[in-house]
Amino acid sequence: MTDAANSNIAETPPAIDTDQWRRNLSAFTDNAGGDGSSNDVRTKVLALFKQEYAQHRARIEQELLTHGDGDRCCEDLSDLMDGIIQALHDFALTHVFRVKNPSSAERMTIVAVGGYGRGTLAPGSDIDLLFLLPYKQTPLGESMVEYILYMLWDMGFKVGHATRTINECVRLSKTDFTICTSILEARFIWGAEPLFDELLVRFDQDVVAGTAETFIAAKLAERDERHRKSGQSRYLVEPNVKEGKGGLRDLHTLYWIAKYFYRVRSQAELVDLGVLSENEYRRFQKAQRFLWTVRCHMHFVTKRAEERLSFDIQSLIAERLNYQTQPGLSAVECFMKDYFLVAKDVGDLTRIICASLEEKQAKAAPGLTAIVRSIRGRTRKIRGSTDFVNKNNRIAVVDDEVFARDPVNLIRIFQIAAKNSLKFHPDTLKLATRSVHLIDDDVRNNEIANSLFLKILTSHKEPEITLRRMNESGILGAFIPDFGKVVAMMQFNMYHHYTVDEHLLRSIGILSEIETGVLVEDHPLASTFIDALPDRLPLYVALFLHDIAKGRPEDHSIAGADVARELCPRLGLDEAQTDLVVWLVQEHLTMSNTAQSRDLNDPKTIRDFTETVQSLDRMRYLLVLTICDIRAVGPGVWNGWKGQLLRTLYYETEPVLTGGHSAMSHKQREQRARDVLRERLSDWDENERERVLQLPYANYLLAVDPEDQARHMTFIRDTDKAGLPLATSVHTRAFEAITEITVLAPDHPRLLSIIAGACAAAGGNIVDAKIYTTSDGRALDAILINREFDDPEDEYRRAARIGKLMEDVLSGKTYLPDMIAERTKPGRGELVFSIPPVVTIGNALSEHYTVIDVEGLDRPGLLSDLTRAIADLSLNIASAHVVTFGEKAVDSFYVTDLVGHKITSPQRQTAIRKKLLPILKGEAAKKSVKAKKPAVIEIDI
Repeated sequence: MTDAANSNIAETPPAIDTDQWRRNLSAFTDNAGGDGSSNDVRTKVLALFKQEYAQHRARIEQELLTHGDGDRCCEDLSDLMDGIIQALHDFALTHVFRVKNPSSAERMTIVAVGGYGRGTLAPGSDIDLLFLLPYKQTPLGESMVEYILYMLWDMGFKVGHATRTINECVRLSKTDFTICTSILEARFIWGAEPLFDELLVRFDQDVVAGTAETFIAAKLAERDERHRKSGQSRYLVEPNVKEGKGGLRDLHTLYWIAKYFYRVRSQAELVDLGVLSENEYRRFQKAQRFLWTVRCHMHFVTKRAEERLSFDIQSLIAERLNYQTQPGLSAVECFMKDYFLVAKDVGDLTRIICASLEEKQAKAAPGLTAIVRSIRGRTRKIRGSTDFVNKNNRIAVVDDEVFARDPVNLIRIFQIAAKNSLKFHPDTLKLATRSVHLIDDDVRNNEIANSLFLKILTSHKEPEITLRRMNESGILGAFIPDFGKVVAMMQFNMYHHYTVDEHLLRSIGILSEIETGVLVEDHPLASTFIDALPDRLPLYVALFLHDIAKGRPEDHSIAGADVARELCPRLGLDEAQTDLVVWLVQEHLTMSNTAQSRDLNDPKTIRDFTETVQSLDRMRYLLVLTICDIRAVGPGVWNGWKGQLLRTLYYETEPVLTGGHSAMSHKQREQRARDVLRERLSDWDENERERVLQLPYANYLLAVDPEDQARHMTFIRDTDKAGLPLATSVHTRAFEAITEITVLAPDHPRLLSIIAGACAAAGGNIVDAKIYTTSDGRALDAILINREFDDPEDEYRRAARIGKLMEDVLSGKTYLPDMIAERTKPGRGELVFSIPPVVTIGNALSEHYTVIDVEGLDRPGLLSDLTRAIADLSLNIASAHVVTFGEKAVDSFYVTDLVGHKITSPQRQTAIRKKLLPILKGEAAKKSVKAKKPAVIEIDI
């Protein structure tokens, strides 16, 4: 914060002029004949409080926008609330209940507890009050409490309150850590101050003394449970500013523990005790100020106690904090990077304070004997090291000059700890964190240091954990500066759940789990060959670097390859290893994009992919990297369907790479497939079997798995026997986490659009669609939707309902436009994000089809609108591939004209773009909602 800002803060008027309030309140009473309890006076008093509070609150918000100091904002709001409570107390006592000299039994103290007790109050926070009594409740005390509370409630405040004697406070604090913590933060507001002083003395003597160990254990367990509920990582891209890991509550917990253990009343005293250095204390204050500032803005913007820094408000907060766009990073991404750097500082401070608790003061605390034993256990040498020792399974330094004497030790200590499965002695990790500045170019280019780093990266013993320790200490970013650039960097989208550095570290952890067999059931193919890869080192390095160039203006895959080309020789990789790493980083999205967006039954897709990978080993490397990359994006991003697509691409490409592809002609392959199907239907009536065998065309027979063919033919036979003009069937695939809904209906250009609309109306998320026709003029469409329920019966019932809706729409029983309109209210992504629409039309991706690729903001009904428009353009859709990356839809359609030809005319391609771009922009959807009665799509049945 600037000096000017500090100057402005110093000159701001006091939060509330309580003397003026008292004069106004007295005037109300005098005008009512001295009766402050009348309804007329109460109404005027309440109106005065509301008016004054609203004015002061508006002023405080404006000052926050000016000076940007959340601490000051919270202090001002707390002062304002103090003034309100003080004035209410005096008015009630003097004018409502007309008591001039309350007896000793009628004394009462109003105490702020919890967050309000710290003298900081966020705009939407609860008001936590303790009405402290000397003895039992008296009629006056009860009436006073009731009057104050009702006035506060009528003003719109959320008030948490308790009325207790000192003895009750002490007794309850011994059994309830929530009450104990609230009184630990107690602050006098008004009333009988000696009563409050007595509470502090009794609390310190009867509750705190000798119970530090129990309190600390309880608060740390409470913190761990809170982290579990809000997400274990402090790098979630929609963090909870109050309760999340690295948030305000973590700072509060640290202060509670330190305050309880060291018996201090202010944070500054921790410096005098040596718990924090001056620099660390400034980091504590800076982190606290930043988090309070963000939280205050969140409450003001949302007009409620919003604690989750969601995408919806991140841009608004960034704007209020005056963040600007930087090359490669938007203003909101710059803001969120600062947020995560602060969250990282909170983690550092947690380790530092806990280290001091464990080591420096443990000897003086009888209740911490267990910790003393764990820290001061027998010291043992570590083989091969003279600078580090093993203190009861924790790595420690032999002296405080270890890192200054040889800065390479800042890397070596992590390698030794990983090799020997040692945790870190708290003082040692603290010393390492404070020694980061010793890492310079000499250390970065040191051959031994780089060799040690590669051992850490490729360790068989949980490399993710070691790398995370290095990252949180700041050593990893200092040693690999390009990695340091992505530390705490978020990507403003709904797809990525973590910051870039967290994503990279998680991907390393997943690779280690695949290699050690932990994920063999999830990834059976990768697990079969990962041990046979010629060299595991390039895979780990490539995975560590694959997103390292995020946040730069250029394509991160190309820029990342340049980083790898420069960094790999420094790390000690030879030319062949470097070339492989560079290629993997550059192509790390290729296999995922091909598998999800291309028709894997199209020979051209396989040939193009083969030309990219060129060898079986490279494809295997790329497959493993792709799996780790997708899984590390966040919970729920990876599913069995994506795994199946990758396996299909692998199995289709493998024979081409190994020279084992079939030399049979297209006609021979078709005949063989028909014979295989005939064999699978051998138990059918011969005439029925031969009739059905003539229905599928060659493209169906060559593209669909024989088992699925048999299922489809059985479905056709049963539908025909029942005399149904259209029908649907459901098949769930548990391993792929996908459900197939097969539709048999008279063929029609808009059939896929209607099916997609029905899915959208029913909440089904289509990920793939295979469109086939039969020789008798019907469509056999296989629609694949994401699985929603784990239980097969629940999922089957859900899919059957969607299938029934498709039948009702196709038969005219249900009016689809109305149903879609109900579900096309703006979604979260539509309200927050803006994605430039793109329509790409190409004829080089397939021998027989034109491929239309579209990108745009996802919304309910988008696929239905796109496929309807394509049908309106007199195009046939052979297959559709639907991919959603958070708020971004990336759909691909393989199409021909009505006579089966590609779309080569520039005029027709222009017409396609003109038709689809407004849909991607949402213009067509808006017109549809405004229309009184959308046109009905009818299919003759």
